[in-house]
Amino acid sequence: MNLLPGKKLFVLDTNVLIHDPASLFRFQEHDLFIPMIVLEELDLSKKGLSDVARNARQSSRFLDELVRNADVSDIRNGIPLSQIEYAGRIDENSTGRLFFQVNRLASDLPESMPGNLADNSILATTLAIQHQHPEMQIVLVSKDINMRIKASVLGIIAEDYHNDQVLDDVNLLYSGIQELPLDFWITHGKNMDSWKDATGRTFYRVMGPLVRDWFINQCLYLPDDAGFEAIVRSKDQQAAVIELARDFHSPQHSVWGVQARNREQNFALNMLMDPDIDFVTLLGTAGTGKTLLALASGLTLSMEHKAYREIIMTRETIPIGEDIGFLPGTEEEKMNPWMGALMDNLELLNSHENQGANSWERQATNQVLMSKVTVRSLNFMRGRTFLNRFIILDEAQNLTSKQMKTLITRAGPGSKIICLGDIAQIDTPYLTGTTSGLTYVVDRFKNWPHAAHITLKRGERSRLSDFAANAL
Repeated sequence: MNLLPGKKLFVLDTNVLIHDPASLFRFQEHDLFIPMIVLEELDLSKKGLSDVARNARQSSRFLDELVRNADVSDIRNGIPLSQIEYAGRIDENSTGRLFFQVNRLASDLPESMPGNLADNSILATTLAIQHQHPEMQIVLVSKDINMRIKASVLGIIAEDYHNDQVLDDVNLLYSGIQELPLDFWITHGKNMDSWKDATGRTFYRVMGPLVRDWFINQCLYLPDDAGFEAIVRSKDQQAAVIELARDFHSPQHSVWGVQARNREQNFALNMLMDPDIDFVTLLGTAGTGKTLLALASGLTLSMEHKAYREIIMTRETIPIGEDIGFLPGTEEEKMNPWMGALMDNLELLNSHENQGANSWERQATNQVLMSKVTVRSLNFMRGRTFLNRFIILDEAQNLTSKQMKTLITRAGPGSKIICLGDIAQIDTPYLTGTTSGLTYVVDRFKNWPHAAHITLKRGERSRLSDFAANAL
């Protein structure tokens, strides 16, 4: 290999290409090296309809396009990564080259690490390159933590693939809520305008230093006893228009019998009930009311306001323990065991609406509610279009950014999507709080006028659940 000094050489593990086929274009000016065993593993992974198989096929297509446009000298001296279009354009910043393993490299692994394992073959290849080019910084990139541990033991620099990481620290994630200083009206009330529209909603136009850091549909509050709660509706560099939030704390303004028990829940109901907001993300630990608030809002909007034809509820089916095997029945029957949260919350909402009713009346009402709720599997979402639907996506923290894109783009005219999740309870391998698809969409949608996000902080399920969420 003809390596240029001053550049790094990144050796890619198979799981990086499967995780993100576009990783080939993420290293900008640095060179890439793909061991032959990686191509073998991509070939073995490409069969099937899973995301792993689709990504393996896409990686192979990218590599095929690069090789097809190259001659023999390019393959030996490095194929320029700028020769291929990605997302409809050529990235001029991708000045690096792609090297393939074309010769058998001498293995220098300890006897305790047999070379017939794919991971160990990649490690042996990386060690051989390191010995051949001691002047270069050789870095192994892998999503497999055990692979990185073994590499470190062998003296190889190993890194995780971080390009899909939205934030460096999940604690920096946009919460959707900001506490205002007590002197807010003194510093931002000068030349303030206020008015009411035809529906009775109250608006203020304020100016001040905090305005430029706000996001559209961000929720604001004062920590005093006055209970001031507002929502940013529009802004520019100098001024912002904020609207007083509706009060869902009292029984008179409850949503399907559910009233807000804290400030965050009140903001969440404002966003869920707003017809101008098409996409809502609710983040929070167990017991904060995510599913209950979403379902109560969906029932009100679909059955009372007739804004939606039905509620569609879905979630990623990842078991906590060992899988119990295949489930019998239709698509909806297979999903029923995963929808315990739906049934629990429907039962609670039914009790709110039918206080004093006998068991037959409650059962009949429950059947009516269930007729408005359809359970669907994520596996059959690709290619569909949902018109005038209220879509609730539960356990969204277990989805990748690509899966989230696939699902959100299913929404047709008149539909609203609600994503619920807790990034502290991710069950999917290779996903963390900073790389979860839920984190990704919260960050990408935070300034779109038709999207809103709320982080629910206080548990309201029970004192036992609240204590367990904080102590365990």
